[in-house]
Amino acid sequence: MTVTCTPSKLHGTLGILPSKSDAHRKFICAALSENHTSAEFYLGADAECCEDILATVRCLEALGAAFSPNGNRTEISPICRKKSHEYAKFDCGESGSTFRFMLPIAAALCERTDFTGAGRLPERPISVLADQMAAHGVTFSSQKLPFSTSGRLRGGMFELPGNVSSQFLTGLMLALPLVAEDSEIRVTTPLQSEPYLDLTIHVLKQFGIEIISDRKDGLPRYRIRGNQIFSAPASISIDGDWSNAAFWLTANALGSEINLTNLQPDSPQGDKQISSILRDFENAPSVMEIDMRQIPDLLPILAVRAAFVNHETQFVHAERLRLKESDRLETTAELIRGLGGRVTEHPDGLTIHGGGLVGGTVHAHNDHRLAMAAAIAATGCRESVRIIGAEAVKKSYPRFFECYQQLGGICDGLDLR
Repeated sequence: MTVTCTPSKLHGTLGILPSKSDAHRKFICAALSENHTSAEFYLGADAECCEDILATVRCLEALGAAFSPNGNRTEISPICRKKSHEYAKFDCGESGSTFRFMLPIAAALCERTDFTGAGRLPERPISVLADQMAAHGVTFSSQKLPFSTSGRLRGGMFELPGNVSSQFLTGLMLALPLVAEDSEIRVTTPLQSEPYLDLTIHVLKQFGIEIISDRKDGLPRYRIRGNQIFSAPASISIDGDWSNAAFWLTANALGSEINLTNLQPDSPQGDKQISSILRDFENAPSVMEIDMRQIPDLLPILAVRAAFVNHETQFVHAERLRLKESDRLETTAELIRGLGGRVTEHPDGLTIHGGGLVGGTVHAHNDHRLAMAAAIAATGCRESVRIIGAEAVKKSYPRFFECYQQLGGICDGLDLR
C-alpha cells in the first residue's frame, strides 16, 4: 500500500493504544498463572490488535492457554503446567519479542518444539541466548529460524553480555521461575535497554514472582528461585504505549495540537523519555547528543524531529538498530535524505544536520516505525510525503492512518480492508 500524506497539522483528542511491551509480558504471565484472569483488552475476531501481540497469543494458545473475548475484555484461561507438554509448534510471525520471550518458556515446558518466523526475523541473531540454553539442557537443530529444540531447560548460572537484546534477558526471567533449579543471570558487560528489564521485573512482581536484582563489580545480576507459582490478579489492565505516543508527541513538537489520553506518567516504560527529549530539542546548543542504548525504538521519530531543528543532532550507541525489522540506521538515514534532509550515517549511529525537510518519496522497508515516522514528518514538510509499503504499520498500530485522518491529517491511497 502506498499512502500519500499532504502537509497539514493535526488537532484533537486521541486515546493511546495499549503498550505492546506491557501486553506481551502480562499475557504471558497470565497464561503461566495457576488461575484465570480478565484483561482490559479486546481480542475478538474483529479486534484492531497489532500483529506482534497476536503472535504472542498464538504461541501461548499452542501451549494450551485460551483467550476468549467477553465484551470489551478478554478472559484468559492459563496453561496447565501440571500437564506434560511433549511437543508444541510456535509461529512467531515477525515479532522479535514473541520469539525471544517464548523460546525459553517453551523449552522450560516442552520436551520438543518447532519454531518458525517471517520477515527479517530469521536473520535476527539468537546465538547468544541459544548458547546459554544449550549449556542448560536444550539442543538446537539450528541457530536460525526455522529450527527445532529438544530437551527441557534447566536452571543454573546464565551469563549474557549487556549489549545484545534485552529481550534475551526478559525471556529467561519469564522462564526460569518455571524450572526446578534456582538460577542466576549475570550481565557481563554494561547493560543496554535496562528499562525493559525493569518493566519485566515490575510485571512479574504483580504476578507473585520474585527476582532479586543487585550489582556485582558494577554489573547487574538477577537471582531467580525455581518452582515459583505465577498468580494472576483477578483483573489486569495494560498501560498506554509510550513508544506509539512518541509519534503524536513529535507531531505536537512540529506544530500540531493533539491531546493524548491513556498515558501513565509513572509507567516503567523507558520510552516515556520522549517527553523530556523533545523539550531538550527546544533548548539545545549547536550540537545535541542523544544516547540510544536505553531507548532504541525512538530513533526513527527522533530523527524526524532532529531534521526540523537548526542545530546538529548526534544519535550515538545505536549499533543494535541494524538488527531490527530493517537496518534502522540505514533506512532512517534513507528516509531523511528522501525527504530532503541532511544526514551522516555512522557504524553505530546517525548525525542529523537539521534545517528542515521538504517532502518526497520514501520506502517503509516493512518497518512500522519508519512508516509512522514518515507520516509525522509530512506534518512539517512543504510538499507531500509518499510512503511506499505503508501497510507496515499493522505490526504495531493497525489504525495509525485512520487516527491520522481523524485528527485532520490528509492522506490518500489507504486500503483499510
